[in-house]
Amino acid sequence: MMKQITSDTEYRDELKARGVLPEGFRTGFSKLFFIPEELDTNTEMPMNMSLILLDKPTDCFAGVFTRNKFPGAPVLLCRSRLESESFRGIIINNKIANVCISSGLEDAEAVLSSAASLIGCDESELMVASTGVIGWRLPVTEMAGAIASLVDGAVSDEECNAAGLAERIMTTDSFPKLRSRKVCGGTITAVAKGAGMIEPNMATMLCFIMTDLDLPRETLRGMLPSAVSSSFNRITVDSDQSTSDMVIAVSSKLKECSDHKAFEVALQEICLELAEDVVRNGEGTGHVMKVRVSGAESEEQAAEIGKALANSPLVKTAIAGNDPNVGRFVSSVGDYCGNNRIDLKPGRTEIRLAGEIVFAGGSFVLDSDKEKRLSAYLEDCGMDPVHKGYPEHEKSVEIDINMGIGKFHATILGSDLTHEYVRENADYRT
Repeated sequence: MMKQITSDTEYRDELKARGVLPEGFRTGFSKLFFIPEELDTNTEMPMNMSLILLDKPTDCFAGVFTRNKFPGAPVLLCRSRLESESFRGIIINNKIANVCISSGLEDAEAVLSSAASLIGCDESELMVASTGVIGWRLPVTEMAGAIASLVDGAVSDEECNAAGLAERIMTTDSFPKLRSRKVCGGTITAVAKGAGMIEPNMATMLCFIMTDLDLPRETLRGMLPSAVSSSFNRITVDSDQSTSDMVIAVSSKLKECSDHKAFEVALQEICLELAEDVVRNGEGTGHVMKVRVSGAESEEQAAEIGKALANSPLVKTAIAGNDPNVGRFVSSVGDYCGNNRIDLKPGRTEIRLAGEIVFAGGSFVLDSDKEKRLSAYLEDCGMDPVHKGYPEHEKSVEIDINMGIGKFHATILGSDLTHEYVRENADYRT
């Protein structure tokens, strides 16, 4: 768990301490400026390009991708590259997502071709990830011109730290997200970006997981979907699923992994921590909601009920206003169950906020003193929705729902809905 952070500098120091790359990995960065073809402007925009590069090719890599039916060219390309025999690196750009552009795949491949010739590898060993505006074309000429410095920077990287990578892949993120674990004598280090278009089934989210522990390729590919399912697929900021989401995991295979179960647990923990970081950094987020649903008929049902509450605009705005309007909790749960033929039993349902019972036995359990305590609790859990360059704290609004109709449970992480979210997304391209 991250300690309390009080300044931007302190947070960057914390990231650097936990950001040591596993053996066999390097990173490179390059910045370019371009004028979008789609805008009537002469104003140049900045773009960051990042490269994760392995010293040697590996056959141990895995990926999980968005379920959006309008996937970006990078998602299509990376899905196909999972069939490759080996992996050497991935190029990441922010600012433009490269989605539904007629030349999208051709543009992505042109960028990778330039990099492959300088790295000295086959183009099939490289992947690409893009995040940013949907509907704009990549500035291929400018990106190709920046490839040389990108590759040179990775090849000569002696610092071998992921803190810079976490910083440069951001778009509307207000702070970088990086987590790591020492396990089985090796290292797992992961970075993520994401702040908006966040909805389970991955969330506009990119995550890159690096390890030096040697696992069979199929073992890693079996572990990653499960880790994603119970972490990144259980978060929501605004119920919009992106076209560009991906989680890529890669091993340099330089250290023996003596305990696959310990590795899997560490992988799961890292994904859970990054998932919460993404929600805490959600665009305009003033509160993080942790909705725990138990007593459901299936894990999937528990997750869907939790999402129904976390995605309710009325619940989100009440939380934003520090208003313990728990009637909205009951309404959103009843709405979802009624429209999905779930045999909810009001007399068995129990709802708690901050550990205090607010609904039980089919009736609300409220009084003026409890309302005051809960309002103060929400205020204490709040953050400034105009985010600083670091997370203020790791407090969450704890909401527990026991359905009383089964034995399954799930936890959903969500955020409130503030004026700042509307402002940021209204002004996103302009």
